[in-house]
Amino acid sequence: MSNKCAIVTGASRGIGAAVAKELALCGFGVIVNYNTSQDKAESVLEAIVKNGGTGYIYKCDVSNRDDVDGMIVSALKQFGRIDVLVNNAGIAQQKLFTDITCDDWSRMVSVNLGGVFNCCQSVLPHMIHRKSGKIINISSIWGSVGASCEVHYSAVKAGIIGLSKALAKETAPSHITVNCIAPGCIMTDMLTSELDNDTINQLAKETPLGRIGTPNDIAKAAAFLASDGADFITGQVLGVDGGFC
Repeated sequence: MSNKCAIVTGASRGIGAAVAKELALCGFGVIVNYNTSQDKAESVLEAIVKNGGTGYIYKCDVSNRDDVDGMIVSALKQFGRIDVLVNNAGIAQQKLFTDITCDDWSRMVSVNLGGVFNCCQSVLPHMIHRKSGKIINISSIWGSVGASCEVHYSAVKAGIIGLSKALAKETAPSHITVNCIAPGCIMTDMLTSELDNDTINQLAKETPLGRIGTPNDIAKAAAFLASDGADFITGQVLGVDGGFC
């Protein structure tokens, strides 16, 4: 069993699944977090094990602090340590700003930003005690430039960037790094469920590299930030967007 442990939230599909698999290839034991898609989480774990990796799935709603605390306790019980936390879990929604309901807003904040808060605050006492750890938060290019009809999504993704930059300064004395990845347009279920093919093709044309990104593009970036090679990098936002921004 690996002596290193990484937790990846929202790891049953898309970016999270790719990150979990990549970190397993890098030698981490991986907690594959999911909330609703147990079958997909099991498939991710099967792929990890097939490639010689280790880990387990864990059901947790990141917006629920008790759930998150339970996941951290479980990880420590299983591996004895947590080296990397990747906060990827999130939801998306396209709506005119005037049509966003209070429930829409609260849900977006609770899951996308509250989930990062919960997971970071729950894992940090352990990391501070060890004076070691890496936190990687998945934001979005829309957190930097904003997206029409996604004001609430853009707002929470911007919040993740602010949280990461501030927390990086606070945890630096304990040798804990906190960084953001800001994906561009990435071919995931979230993208295809929110946008039609014409819009996706137009976004590809607007991307200087001429294509939509893949979850593996983000996974490679996360693996770098989780590696020893990124020990002197903290408080940064790494745009993986094909030159879009």
